[in-house]
Amino acid sequence: MYAAASTRGGAETMTFFSDLVRCETRLYNALNDQLRSRHGITASQFEFLRYLRDHPGARVGDLAAFFAIGIGATSKGMDRLEARGWLRRVPNPADRRSSLLELTDAGIELANDAETTSTTICSLIQAALDPGQLQAAAQALRQLRASLEYDKIGTPAG
Repeated sequence: MYAAASTRGGAETMTFFSDLVRCETRLYNALNDQLRSRHGITASQFEFLRYLRDHPGARVGDLAAFFAIGIGATSKGMDRLEARGWLRRVPNPADRRSSLLELTDAGIELANDAETTSTTICSLIQAALDPGQLQAAAQALRQLRASLEYDKIGTPAG
């Protein structure tokens, strides 16, 4: 699927890619700035907290797979959350070699508070696009993400 797609749309595809990356960078930076100033966390920490709040009992490997990042980087991120008292590791009853991750009450509260802050960034998207454009963009990105995930494009080796 990847090879066939790379031969279509040349300049338009490159412009789309560039715009996509620049939009993501600007939105991520804006979110990061807001989260740092209001909650003392980074955007990546917020994403981890939100995932763990919504997926109690996840493992490090689950987060690594979802975010398409390495196990080592994910584990270090969990260490940082644990050191700040937002996360605890509990023994996995199905596999004693691994731990399950769960947020503490403080971690849940932080995830909820930070999510309120993240909605201000989402409002920037809503202000720039009408509902039809937003729906079309969301559909296109879902399809692109599904294709990349299916073909394992951008998945770290370890």
